[in-house]
Amino acid sequence: MGLFTPKKPALIGVDISSTAVKLLELSQSGGRYRVEHYAVEPLPPNAVVEKNIVEVEAVGEAIRRALARSGSRLKHASAAVAGSAVITRIIPMPSELGEEDLESQIQTEANQYIPYPIDEVSLDFEVLGPVRDNPEMNNILLAASRTENVDMRVAALELGGLTAKVVDVEAFAMENAFALLTDQLNVGRDALVAVVDVGATMTTLSVLRNQRTIYSREQVFGGKQLTDEIMRRYGLSYEEAGRAKRKGGLPESYQSEALEPFKESLVQQVSRLLQFFFAGSEYSKVDQVVLAGGCATIDGIAGMLEEHIGVPCVLANPLARMSMSPKVQGQTLSQDAPALMIAVGLALRSFD
Repeated sequence: MGLFTPKKPALIGVDISSTAVKLLELSQSGGRYRVEHYAVEPLPPNAVVEKNIVEVEAVGEAIRRALARSGSRLKHASAAVAGSAVITRIIPMPSELGEEDLESQIQTEANQYIPYPIDEVSLDFEVLGPVRDNPEMNNILLAASRTENVDMRVAALELGGLTAKVVDVEAFAMENAFALLTDQLNVGRDALVAVVDVGATMTTLSVLRNQRTIYSREQVFGGKQLTDEIMRRYGLSYEEAGRAKRKGGLPESYQSEALEPFKESLVQQVSRLLQFFFAGSEYSKVDQVVLAGGCATIDGIAGMLEEHIGVPCVLANPLARMSMSPKVQGQTLSQDAPALMIAVGLALRSFD
């Protein structure tokens, strides 16, 4: 890096999920990361449906509030589109092609792989390395998303006072954050690790090997089902039910009537997602399960899952080795840690 090369602007990671906006700013010194600023701001019901932004103004407002609360001064952000909104393909290309030739060749070839008109699509690619047994060809990872998915996120960030510098894919952000967990797992590098991210309305299974995602699948299931059940049973509003779920104060019968059945459903869903993976691959088991997302911290869920599928199960904590700025509330941050995998992965894009 030359002396006069301008430093890339630092990025704040903005994870827009179905029920909240999560913001995270990291700094790095001496190989260690530090959490500088962070905030989680709830979204109004149905502003984002199954990870698609429906009400861009409401999301923009939530980003603005989160940014103000976090205290961050950053103006540039990285966000991500959901895996279901992205098509990824690995395609071979001659390795002698320069960056520009490669780009125009990919634009030409992309038509074969993308089921939408090419002018409605945002494309990106990454060179993965030589094709096995054929060093003259490189494997290229092609990622394409309908431009409207990208545009909605860019627009929401702008309304919130931020400029989108990076729009990533959630699975790749998850992969980025996963690299921080490796010393928490008691398995070898080439072990198969299933990361299960149970959000508010979607559960995503990512299977990684050598820190690379080899499989990803989403299913409509999440913590909102428990919130809805609390509203229905105890006559609470959406906000009250969400608060009671996190902070307590529900009748004693809540455990047996609502929480236990939800935990059982969650275990069934994870089990099903793993069955899909086994059915479509050469594998019949994973070596470790990492539980992420807002539902990961439900008391006893990791143990229940471990017992059901017979594989060690740990809670994701991508912040375990990070220090914290005095401005950050440590206790709240550690409670939220499993739900911050994507936000962490996005914030790490500052250091690419």
